[in-house]
Amino acid sequence: MPQPIAVIDFETTGMAPAQGARATEVAIVLIEGGQVVDRFQSLMRTGAWIPPFITRLTGITNAMVAAAPPAEEVMRDAARFVGSAPMVAHNAAFDSKFWQSELALAGEAAPQPFACTVLLSRRIYPEAPSHSLSRLTAHLGLPVAERAHRALADAEMAAALLARMQQDLCLRHALAWPEHALLMQLQRCTRARMTAWLNENAAPAQMSMAL
Repeated sequence: MPQPIAVIDFETTGMAPAQGARATEVAIVLIEGGQVVDRFQSLMRTGAWIPPFITRLTGITNAMVAAAPPAEEVMRDAARFVGSAPMVAHNAAFDSKFWQSELALAGEAAPQPFACTVLLSRRIYPEAPSHSLSRLTAHLGLPVAERAHRALADAEMAAALLARMQQDLCLRHALAWPEHALLMQLQRCTRARMTAWLNENAAPAQMSMAL
């Protein structure tokens, strides 16, 4: 049975926790075998001020987060929701930092490994005109969220993208269903080694089909 994977997206007050930015919203879409099985979403109150340009981008206002649950409570709920599932994000370097930072402030560990759909898409779809989430989604003919830059809409798009990539790796390259560990290997693979890597990892699938 395919393992669950937690696809996460944060909306934040800035680019990095190291610069004092805090999360304003988190959403997680849990998928198994390419199918959505559960969702988690919440605004969160940190006391951090949201700059006007962030409000224009996301629609999230200072009044909205002032009425939201405390960040520590939200993050503990999010950690329970994810459990031991490995994680995926579009631009995981961004979301993983906020996951780790906000959980640390809540007194929780963040042991989950992160795969990145940006890195994966560059290897699987090198012909794509852009690897931004909205343009890549449109390029592949996947549903585009009506309200981008809200956490659940972006997490849903990233989950659909992940499922499509897993399916294409199976159909185009005869791989067995690519679990998270294989995706982590693929995102570290150089373009020069892609053909060899795909051949190496296709062999078990071909052998199992022959049996």
